[in-house]
Amino acid sequence: MSGSVVVSAADVVAAAGRFAGVIRPSPLHRSARLSDRYGLDVWLKREDQLTVRSYKARGAYNLIAQLSPEQRERGVVCASAGNHGQGVALACASLGVQARVYLPRTTPRQKRDKVRSLGGEHLRMIVEGETYDDAAAAALEYSHSSGATLIPAFDDPRTIAGQGTVIREAVEQLGRAPDAVVVPVGGGGLLAGTIAWLSETHPDVRIIGAEPEGAASMALALESGRPETMTDIDPFVDGAAVRTVGAHTYAITASRPPRMVAVPEGRICVEMLDLYQSDGIISEPAGALAPAALDRDLGLAPGSTVVCVLSGGNNDVSRYAEIVERALVFEGRKHYFLVEFPQEPGALRGFLDDVLGPDDDITLFEYVKRNNRETGPALVGIELGAPEDLEPMLHRMEKVPHRIQRVPPDSPLFTFLV
Repeated sequence: MSGSVVVSAADVVAAAGRFAGVIRPSPLHRSARLSDRYGLDVWLKREDQLTVRSYKARGAYNLIAQLSPEQRERGVVCASAGNHGQGVALACASLGVQARVYLPRTTPRQKRDKVRSLGGEHLRMIVEGETYDDAAAAALEYSHSSGATLIPAFDDPRTIAGQGTVIREAVEQLGRAPDAVVVPVGGGGLLAGTIAWLSETHPDVRIIGAEPEGAASMALALESGRPETMTDIDPFVDGAAVRTVGAHTYAITASRPPRMVAVPEGRICVEMLDLYQSDGIISEPAGALAPAALDRDLGLAPGSTVVCVLSGGNNDVSRYAEIVERALVFEGRKHYFLVEFPQEPGALRGFLDDVLGPDDDITLFEYVKRNNRETGPALVGIELGAPEDLEPMLHRMEKVPHRIQRVPPDSPLFTFLV
């Protein structure tokens, strides 16, 4: 490994031994859907099936189990987007250690409730800031003022070793080394642990890191030669929306740079819906990152055996409306227009008859304002039967008397719709 950061394969094995009996192995399932779609042999490592419904308990338990009696007495503190907090909660409840967990306001309620439930009397939860980094700053300040041990979500060799047990476990379950592994990347703990273990045990396995397109902080770090802070990130993939990767995770990743791919948030939503509707799997956005990355050009030979880490299933059901919306926009089936209607009977009916195709549907109709008695602009959302129906509909729009302006996905106005 580069620099002074060393996480060995032996560290990963030792981590697995520490939480044996507390964190059971997660299943490894072959995905016929993904295998057939991409011409690969795709296996899903189902970390969503663990008690905390993510892999985060592995690193948290490995770190907290190695604290001294004095450190345990002072308690621990962490920041989390939700899953790491659940891992810390489980570890502290199992080991009898008091914890304080800081969560950003963007953390889904489902994750907040699970943190409380797992930690019980051993945990106090504080909601602080709009992003993970805001919560992390508050947790660090509390650690300095109280003497509580900070439990990093990803940037600690003990956390990294714990996360490395995911791929070690998958290889044991598969009975052989795969041709490639695809792991989701936020702060880089899972990626670094994967690199640490595979570099020593199976150096020929290709490692692919999948990041959200709106928060590709590890790719930025590798390009810059050091961790850099992203000014603007898309917080939708809350489990992987990290502005700055860890110093330790970066050092290990830079020692054997993997193939990094940025996955559009809309593509992640499409995969979440496919997982749910076709496979009966509830995945959170970060959990769907790895299988969604298969849609990118990964340079894999046909028939290659690929393990994708489905890293978490803590998704709030209330988010599915946004997930469906983002998926439809990404697939080119959902479009918005500003339409100026004449204020006369039958104007809307005429628009429907002259513009919409047989499989198209109006999903939103809202008058923006009425500035005169003759015309009135409306925001119209249209869901197409198929993406290729857009061009014919645009041609039909050119022939109607209404003034129509399309709202493109990159328009600032679009942020109020999705």
